[in-house]
Amino acid sequence: MKILHINASPRGDESQSLDIANTFLFELQKDKAVQIDQLDLFAADLPPFGTVATSAKMALFTGRDQTEEEVAAWAAVRAVFDRFANADLYVLNVPIWNNGIPYILKQFIDLVTQPGWSFGFDPEAGYSGLMTGRKAVLVHASGVWHQDIGPNFGSDFSTPFLEDWLTFIGIEDVQHLRVQPTVLNANYAATKAEAKRQSTALASAY
Repeated sequence: MKILHINASPRGDESQSLDIANTFLFELQKDKAVQIDQLDLFAADLPPFGTVATSAKMALFTGRDQTEEEVAAWAAVRAVFDRFANADLYVLNVPIWNNGIPYILKQFIDLVTQPGWSFGFDPEAGYSGLMTGRKAVLVHASGVWHQDIGPNFGSDFSTPFLEDWLTFIGIEDVQHLRVQPTVLNANYAATKAEAKRQSTALASAY
């Protein structure tokens, strides 16, 4: 099994979502033959998807020859996608930032979500995902928000956004692990212990 572990937290050893993701991966390796590709988004120096890359993309749509600069930009985008497409299982650890996902993860998603690569389009049938047969495990962390807290303490737009994106590209087998809340929590040790227990149990099910 080829696993791409996408770390969307910049906090290193202080990251709670990363800790739970690592627990899951450690347990998974005990009983499974796996290859793990570690992708730290904040250290990866992702290519920008700005003026040049979008122009390169539109050149493909219109049939215009790409400039040398556009060819290089599009090749850099393709390299990110090829690494993404090489996995059978995606493990994403994602902190909630401002009710959503970290900006670097959105950049990564915009790089790999390209027509003809991760999704297709038919004028009559609409969109279809091309990444079928793969699975994903999402590890969520948040300092204050959790499922039983009131509306004045934030929201979780991260989970539905990521689920929608994965479904869009054809990945429908999605599991969730949560370590929440990490800050506003008088009994965080118990919360983290339960998250680790669940990650171990999920790993044994794969």
